[in-house]
Amino acid sequence: MKTHLTILTGASRGMGLAMAEQLIAAGHHLICISRNTNTALDTLAKQHGTSIGQWSFDLADGTPACEQLRAWLTSRDANEFASVTLINNAAVLPNISPLREASASDIALTLRVGLESVLQLTAAFLGATAAWSGERKLLNISSGNGRRAMASQSIYSAVKAGMDHYTRCVAEEEKLVLNGAKVCSLAPGIIDTDMQTHIRSTDPTKFPSHQAFVEYKRDGHLLTPEAGAARVLAYLARADFGVNPVADVRDA
Repeated sequence: MKTHLTILTGASRGMGLAMAEQLIAAGHHLICISRNTNTALDTLAKQHGTSIGQWSFDLADGTPACEQLRAWLTSRDANEFASVTLINNAAVLPNISPLREASASDIALTLRVGLESVLQLTAAFLGATAAWSGERKLLNISSGNGRRAMASQSIYSAVKAGMDHYTRCVAEEEKLVLNGAKVCSLAPGIIDTDMQTHIRSTDPTKFPSHQAFVEYKRDGHLLTPEAGAARVLAYLARADFGVNPVADVRDA
């Protein structure tokens, strides 16, 4: 039987790592793109008899990763896989402060990793798989921050709002082509990752919503990375995936 191919960014830790583990267990051929590799994933893939490639790239400059992805996909047989999916999960969280206090370098890094490289990888993925026969999917890991205004979150929120809207545009484009990709920018809920730790450690005087995030943790409202990954992958597997190009994992 044909296998499923998934390309996943930010797979070395947090929810990305949990998604990688669950995809391996499900038998997917996995390509991980992260700054650092995770040897435990290689071991897990051997245990499950699946294939994994871990590509070490810093997505602050997405061009090398995109060139390798396009070349690798172009070299494959268009009928080799039952499906092919790109999951754009990698992101960085800038210092949390009013925009007037943000550094130019912090702004640039956040936009490059969280939005510029996402557009570049999406272009490479869709272009290189345009003639493939298997089902094609694009899943962007977004955030509720991109859909509601929050003081001291302007940079990260702009990244996620941009992700949502470019996904809407790509959805319209893919409707016009044969075997167009199903695309969705998905808010995954509140996950207990390093980002949440970073938010809670922020100076409360610089972040008016600080107490709410402390309470999320205190009151047990955070999903574990494993639970969050399972919910995201379950949404990806839904028959109606892509009907709504901007969605929330909690949508019915």
